[in-house]
Amino acid sequence: MTKVYVGMSGGVDSSLTAALLKEQGYDVVGVYMKNWTKDLPGMRCPWADDLADAKRVAVQLGIDFKVFDFENEYRHKVVDYMIDEYRQGRTPNPDIMCNQEVKFKLFLEAALEDGADMIATGHYARVHDGELRRAKDANKDQTYFLYRVTRAALEKTLFPLGEYEKSEVRRMAEERGLYTAAKKDSQGICFVGQIGIREFLSEYVDQVPGNIIDKVTGRVLGRHDGAIFYTLGQRHGLDVGGGLPYYVVGKDMDKNEVYVTTNLNDDQLWRTDVKLGAVHWIDEQKPAEGSYQVRARHRGALREAHLSWQGDEAYLRLDNPERAVAAGQSIVVYDDERCLGGGIVQAL
Repeated sequence: MTKVYVGMSGGVDSSLTAALLKEQGYDVVGVYMKNWTKDLPGMRCPWADDLADAKRVAVQLGIDFKVFDFENEYRHKVVDYMIDEYRQGRTPNPDIMCNQEVKFKLFLEAALEDGADMIATGHYARVHDGELRRAKDANKDQTYFLYRVTRAALEKTLFPLGEYEKSEVRRMAEERGLYTAAKKDSQGICFVGQIGIREFLSEYVDQVPGNIIDKVTGRVLGRHDGAIFYTLGQRHGLDVGGGLPYYVVGKDMDKNEVYVTTNLNDDQLWRTDVKLGAVHWIDEQKPAEGSYQVRARHRGALREAHLSWQGDEAYLRLDNPERAVAAGQSIVVYDDERCLGGGIVQAL
């Protein structure tokens, strides 16, 4: 019997994943990954509640349950990376790094060493012969977050929810009486629950006031408490008041200045040409030059784009400009249903 270690986060998706795999005849072991336990001012980390919920579901299902402690590695590989990227003025995605470094590396390696044949998670995605493919539920599809996973890892991974709509998942969890059937999906940063990125960063970086400057006129419009907290295209939190809304179109980390405009057609807000760095291709071979679909953010629309190469550097030319493509975020490349990989947007 194939032994599968299921990453159980205490949510409905991973709970149903474990239930379905048990019904399908796998020898299922539930595993809670203890990645982050630190409380923040005004926000209690939900890890203990999530662990308790995962345990309850494991008891309901009659499966063994383990806790894997990755907190030290997680701090180094995911949290420190994220903080450093923001300090450099970029906009990283910690969920993508978590999948690359923790769930489909540390967890996979630890599970196999502990006797598992495969792992499974509650991600909305599909795997076919080591290829990563989009989920049936287009709105919940999570391949954007999985593009940096290796083919070798995917060959050892099951994604049972990739074939279902989210509404079906809720219904099936309720039909099985799973403890987490009505639990709300987690929001916010992947490892600290409901807190926003600004509140989290404030714990680790100094708040240094600086000027908010009109890009066109050079006039100082107001003050901010740190350029690190602002990202391209941002509208809220500027507090410059009056008239048309302002949008962030740039920042200078050395001068600690944030540049804004009321012009929605400003050329800094729209990108047609993108250079990708730190590229990762799931089958370890770079795709041929040509037309593909790309996604610049989770749940963002798929856009047509032409991929070209200059040596090992990848370039994308979008058929239509994409708004607020910030350095540090990921763009993921698709060939129809198949996720090929992608890279991290570089500053132009």
